[in-house]
Amino acid sequence: MRFAITSKGDSKSNTLMHKMRTYLQDFELIYDEEKPDIVISVGGDGTLLYAFHRYSSRLDKTAFVGVHTGHLGFYADWVPEEIEKLVIAIAKTPYQIIEYPLLETIIRYQHGGKETRYLALNESTVKSVEGTLVMDVEIRGQHFERFRGDGLCLSTPSGSTAYNKALSGAILHPSLPAIQLAEMASINNRVFRTIGSPLILPAHHTCMLKPIRGNDFMITIDHLTLLHKDVKSIQYRVADEQIRFARFRPFPFWKRVRDSFIADE
Repeated sequence: MRFAITSKGDSKSNTLMHKMRTYLQDFELIYDEEKPDIVISVGGDGTLLYAFHRYSSRLDKTAFVGVHTGHLGFYADWVPEEIEKLVIAIAKTPYQIIEYPLLETIIRYQHGGKETRYLALNESTVKSVEGTLVMDVEIRGQHFERFRGDGLCLSTPSGSTAYNKALSGAILHPSLPAIQLAEMASINNRVFRTIGSPLILPAHHTCMLKPIRGNDFMITIDHLTLLHKDVKSIQYRVADEQIRFARFRPFPFWKRVRDSFIADE
């Protein structure tokens, strides 16, 4: 088996990374940053997001596992005290593959420029470079509403506990093949109206955003912030690809939700 390790970069994470690399190589596993079968993320959820984007072209061949060195994460289910146990599990135990849906973003441009495509594990957000965001929202090719406000957030089920939750979006179990549209500070008065509630779209529905005011937007893809100019439309849907997690033991989602948000210290 070939493996790679991604570290948060702090001294604790780097120490664990080097220790795990040595242990796994002692078990005759091959360290390969280019074509790993399994990628171990050491740090937090942000570290795993980085690893996901680094290996997004190998999602059908690479599985991920996380070790958290800080606060409890939604993607990292091992703690530093368990790395010997994890190493033995990786080296000796067939692991279960758990697949989570991803968000596909396709940005098309005025004047026929080449479209760009991104995959997000958590979410994508859209904001105007200047002033209020004004976008027509289409669902399945039909006009749904004209949104005015600070911005829009499209999230995956596994990303529903991140920025989406801060926007009062619903928490979705990551086994559901769906995406969620949540508003940021929408304008609602006697003249302008939005739905005002998060929308959950199934895998066979597409959400299209079409600019009404301006064509330059700040678009985030997980932790990446990108300026796109001359935007004609932004299309969102559940991606054909999925992320694959290597599971060596149960990692119940609702327990993670409870432990992260409402459990006592």
